[in-house]
Parts: sequence; structure tokens; C-alpha cells
Amino acid sequence: MPMFQPSKRDGVVVAAFDGSGDGQVLDLDTAVKDGVLGGVGGGVIGAAVGEKLDLKKMIEELDLPEIPSVFICPISLEPMQDPVTLCTGQTYERSNILKWFNLGHYTCPTTMQELWDDSVTPNRTLYHLIYTWFSQKYLLMKKRSEDVQGRVSELLQTLKKAKGQARIQALKELKQVVAARATAMKTVVDEGGVYLISSLLGPFTSHAVGSEAIAVLVNLELDSESKTNLMQPTKISLMVDMLNEGSVETKINCTRLIEKLMEEKEFRAESISSHRLLVGLMRLVKDKRHTNGILPGLSLLRSICLHKQVMGLIVSIGAVSQLVELLPALEPDCLELALFILDTLSSLPEGKAALKDCGNTIPNMVRLLMRISESCTQYALSILWSVCKLAPEECSSVAVEAGLAAKLLLVIQSGCNPVLKQKSSELLKLCSLNYTDTIFISKCKLTRTIL
Repeated sequence: MPMFQPSKRDGVVVAAFDGSGDGQVLDLDTAVKDGVLGGVGGGVIGAAVGEKLDLKKMIEELDLPEIPSVFICPISLEPMQDPVTLCTGQTYERSNILKWFNLGHYTCPTTMQELWDDSVTPNRTLYHLIYTWFSQKYLLMKKRSEDVQGRVSELLQTLKKAKGQARIQALKELKQVVAARATAMKTVVDEGGVYLISSLLGPFTSHAVGSEAIAVLVNLELDSESKTNLMQPTKISLMVDMLNEGSVETKINCTRLIEKLMEEKEFRAESISSHRLLVGLMRLVKDKRHTNGILPGLSLLRSICLHKQVMGLIVSIGAVSQLVELLPALEPDCLELALFILDTLSSLPEGKAALKDCGNTIPNMVRLLMRISESCTQYALSILWSVCKLAPEECSSVAVEAGLAAKLLLVIQSGCNPVLKQKSSELLKLCSLNYTDTIFISKCKLTRTIL
């Protein structure tokens, strides 16, 4: 544990601490200058203390992952703001040790020694060490923040005048700054940067400028007016072009930005009723070389599916069979999105027909029952119901041969949602119509499908 020793310096008693437990005497200047407490240099000590910054505020705003252990109260395990020392030499946050005493404890919480003196002594030197350390970190953070804000302002001014390669370079740097600093995002918004960057997008914008501008915009908080501005047909058209022809990073950014725009109440489904948009989205989802595009691609496709006007167009581009074929290779979070989309499309007659005509629909759905999550089971069961209901004799037989009966019994016997159990019972009854009781019971005992 940190050791406490009284010492004399300029006629004032100071407390000396280090983390080694060997009783080494330290003072304020030595502790920070020599880096014993992780200081960042002695040059700003006077300035930091002179600022009269609020210690509590600094601790809350900094939220540092690593703090010198000597600053931590052994009771609360939080940084001390009013350290006091007991007669045993152990130091605690004043409020914490007083609560300890009020509970009737007359021992030192760390050593459990009985106290021969229950008075507490303010540890002014440790307080100054704590205050100085946090002040240095806080002022450094503020300085960096001001530097970032200044640089963002300069870059925005450059964008107003620059063209060609200079504009691209300014956007690239702005993208890096915005991605690294939350203060940069706020500065861009506060100084009208969203409108400025949005104005760069149009029918004559090069993909080089467009991709960098969208990379900045996708990381910003966009208000209703900004989203409405970005929903102009020429801007959406540029995003769709880049979704089809840009780099993977650009495609993902376009996808994320379009989905962000769809959150706006005034968003019109006509904006996404684009064959080219949906084809580009499916290409992104199916790209096996760049799997980082699958999740954002499926996420946008899910949002588009919620607009009934576009559902038929999604089916018409062959998305149903393509998604069914992708299912075995998808990660759980992507799988749930894909199943949601397929289930939604199964509400359309053409969606049901596309699912029925895809040879892997039934085996893939049966395989997923009770396999990933209750949500996945729900979607898969709903899809199976739609297909089997559409063509009972043909599809029910295929489903039973794929092991559906055994899986349905698992659902019924599980602790899942009662609605799922009811749906499973109805589907089980539908599937049994093509078999004698003896044969169907034998199908229900299949074990190879439930592994």
C-alpha cells in the first residue's frame, strides 16, 4: 500500500507518497517532474493550479482509463477529491471514511487496525498532486480540442474556395479529423459545414470529391433540414452511382448515409424506388471478397423493405433466391436481417412464388429452426408456413423429408414463445396430411436433422 510519512518543506508539513510501499519521500515538484505519478511535465503546474479549475469537473470530463493508484480511495475505488489521512497513515476520500465511521466502524478499512485516534487530517500535498495531475491532463485535452476546432475552421474555409485536387485533399483531411475527434464533428456542424459539404454533391460532382464528401457526412449529426437537402434527386442519384462503381469503403458509406436519410419523416419512397440502387445493394451483400459490406447492405435493404411500394421491385431483381443462397454463410447478426427481409417479401404473392421456386429455401429454413435465436426461428417458421401453404402437397413433402417434423416437435417442446408453438403445431398438422399416421410418426423420430 502507499506509505505516508510527514516531512518538512519550507516550514510546512507535507505528505509524501509513492506506489512502491518503501516509504520514499516525495514532494509535489519531484513527483510530477520525475514522472512518478505519470505527470506530463512540470511546465504547466503553475498555470494549471492558477486556473482554479474544478477538480470534480475535470475528473468527470476526462474519464481516464488509467489513474495513479495513489489517487484512488481504497473504499470507493474512485479518484479522491478531498483526501484525508488517518493515524495509521492510510488515506481516504473524506466522505467515504466518515460514512465508515458512521456505520460504527472504528478501524482502518485497509489495515483493519483499531484506531487510537479517530481524527482525520487533510492531506493537502496529495490533494495538490491530484489536482496538478488532472489539471495537466485537462489543459492538454482542451488545447488539443482548440487545435482541432481551429484546423476544422481552416479546412472549411479552404473548401469554400478550393477546386480540383486541393478540394479532395481538404475533404480527406477533414474526414480523418472528424473520424478521430467528437469536437471536430460538432465544429463542422456549428460552422455550417454540413450545408457546405452537401453543396459539393450534384450531377457534375466527380466520384473522387463525392466519395470524400460522403465519408465526412456519414459521421456527422444531420438535422432535418440537412437530410431534406441531401434527399434531392441529383444527390441521391450520385450516391447510387457511387454505390455501384465506388470502392468498398465508398459503397458502405453511401449505404449508411442513405439509411440515415430514410430515418427522416419526410423521406419519400420514390427516392429508393431505383432498380440501380437495389442491384448495387445486392452486389455489395454478395461480395465475398469484402464481407464488411454485408451487414450495412442488409441493414439498408431491411429499411427499404418496410416501404411496400418497393417490395415488388426487390423481388423482381431476383433478391429472394440470392438471399436464400447466402444464408448458410452469414454471421448471426446478418442472418437475422436476411431472414427478416425474406419473411417480409413472403407477404407478396410474387415473394411467396420466388421462395417456392428456389430449391434451397426449404432445406435452409429447416436447418435454421432452433439453431441461432428465437427471432431466426420465428422468421424461418413463418417463411416455411408461407411456402407450404402455397403448395401443400409439393412443399410439405419436401419439408418433411428435410427433417421439418422433428424440428417442429423441438419447437413445441421448447420454452419459446407460445405463438411459435402454435404456429409449429399448425404447420405440423399441415405436413401430416400427405402421410399415414405410422409413416408420419417415423418421420418425426428423425434424429439426423436436429444436430
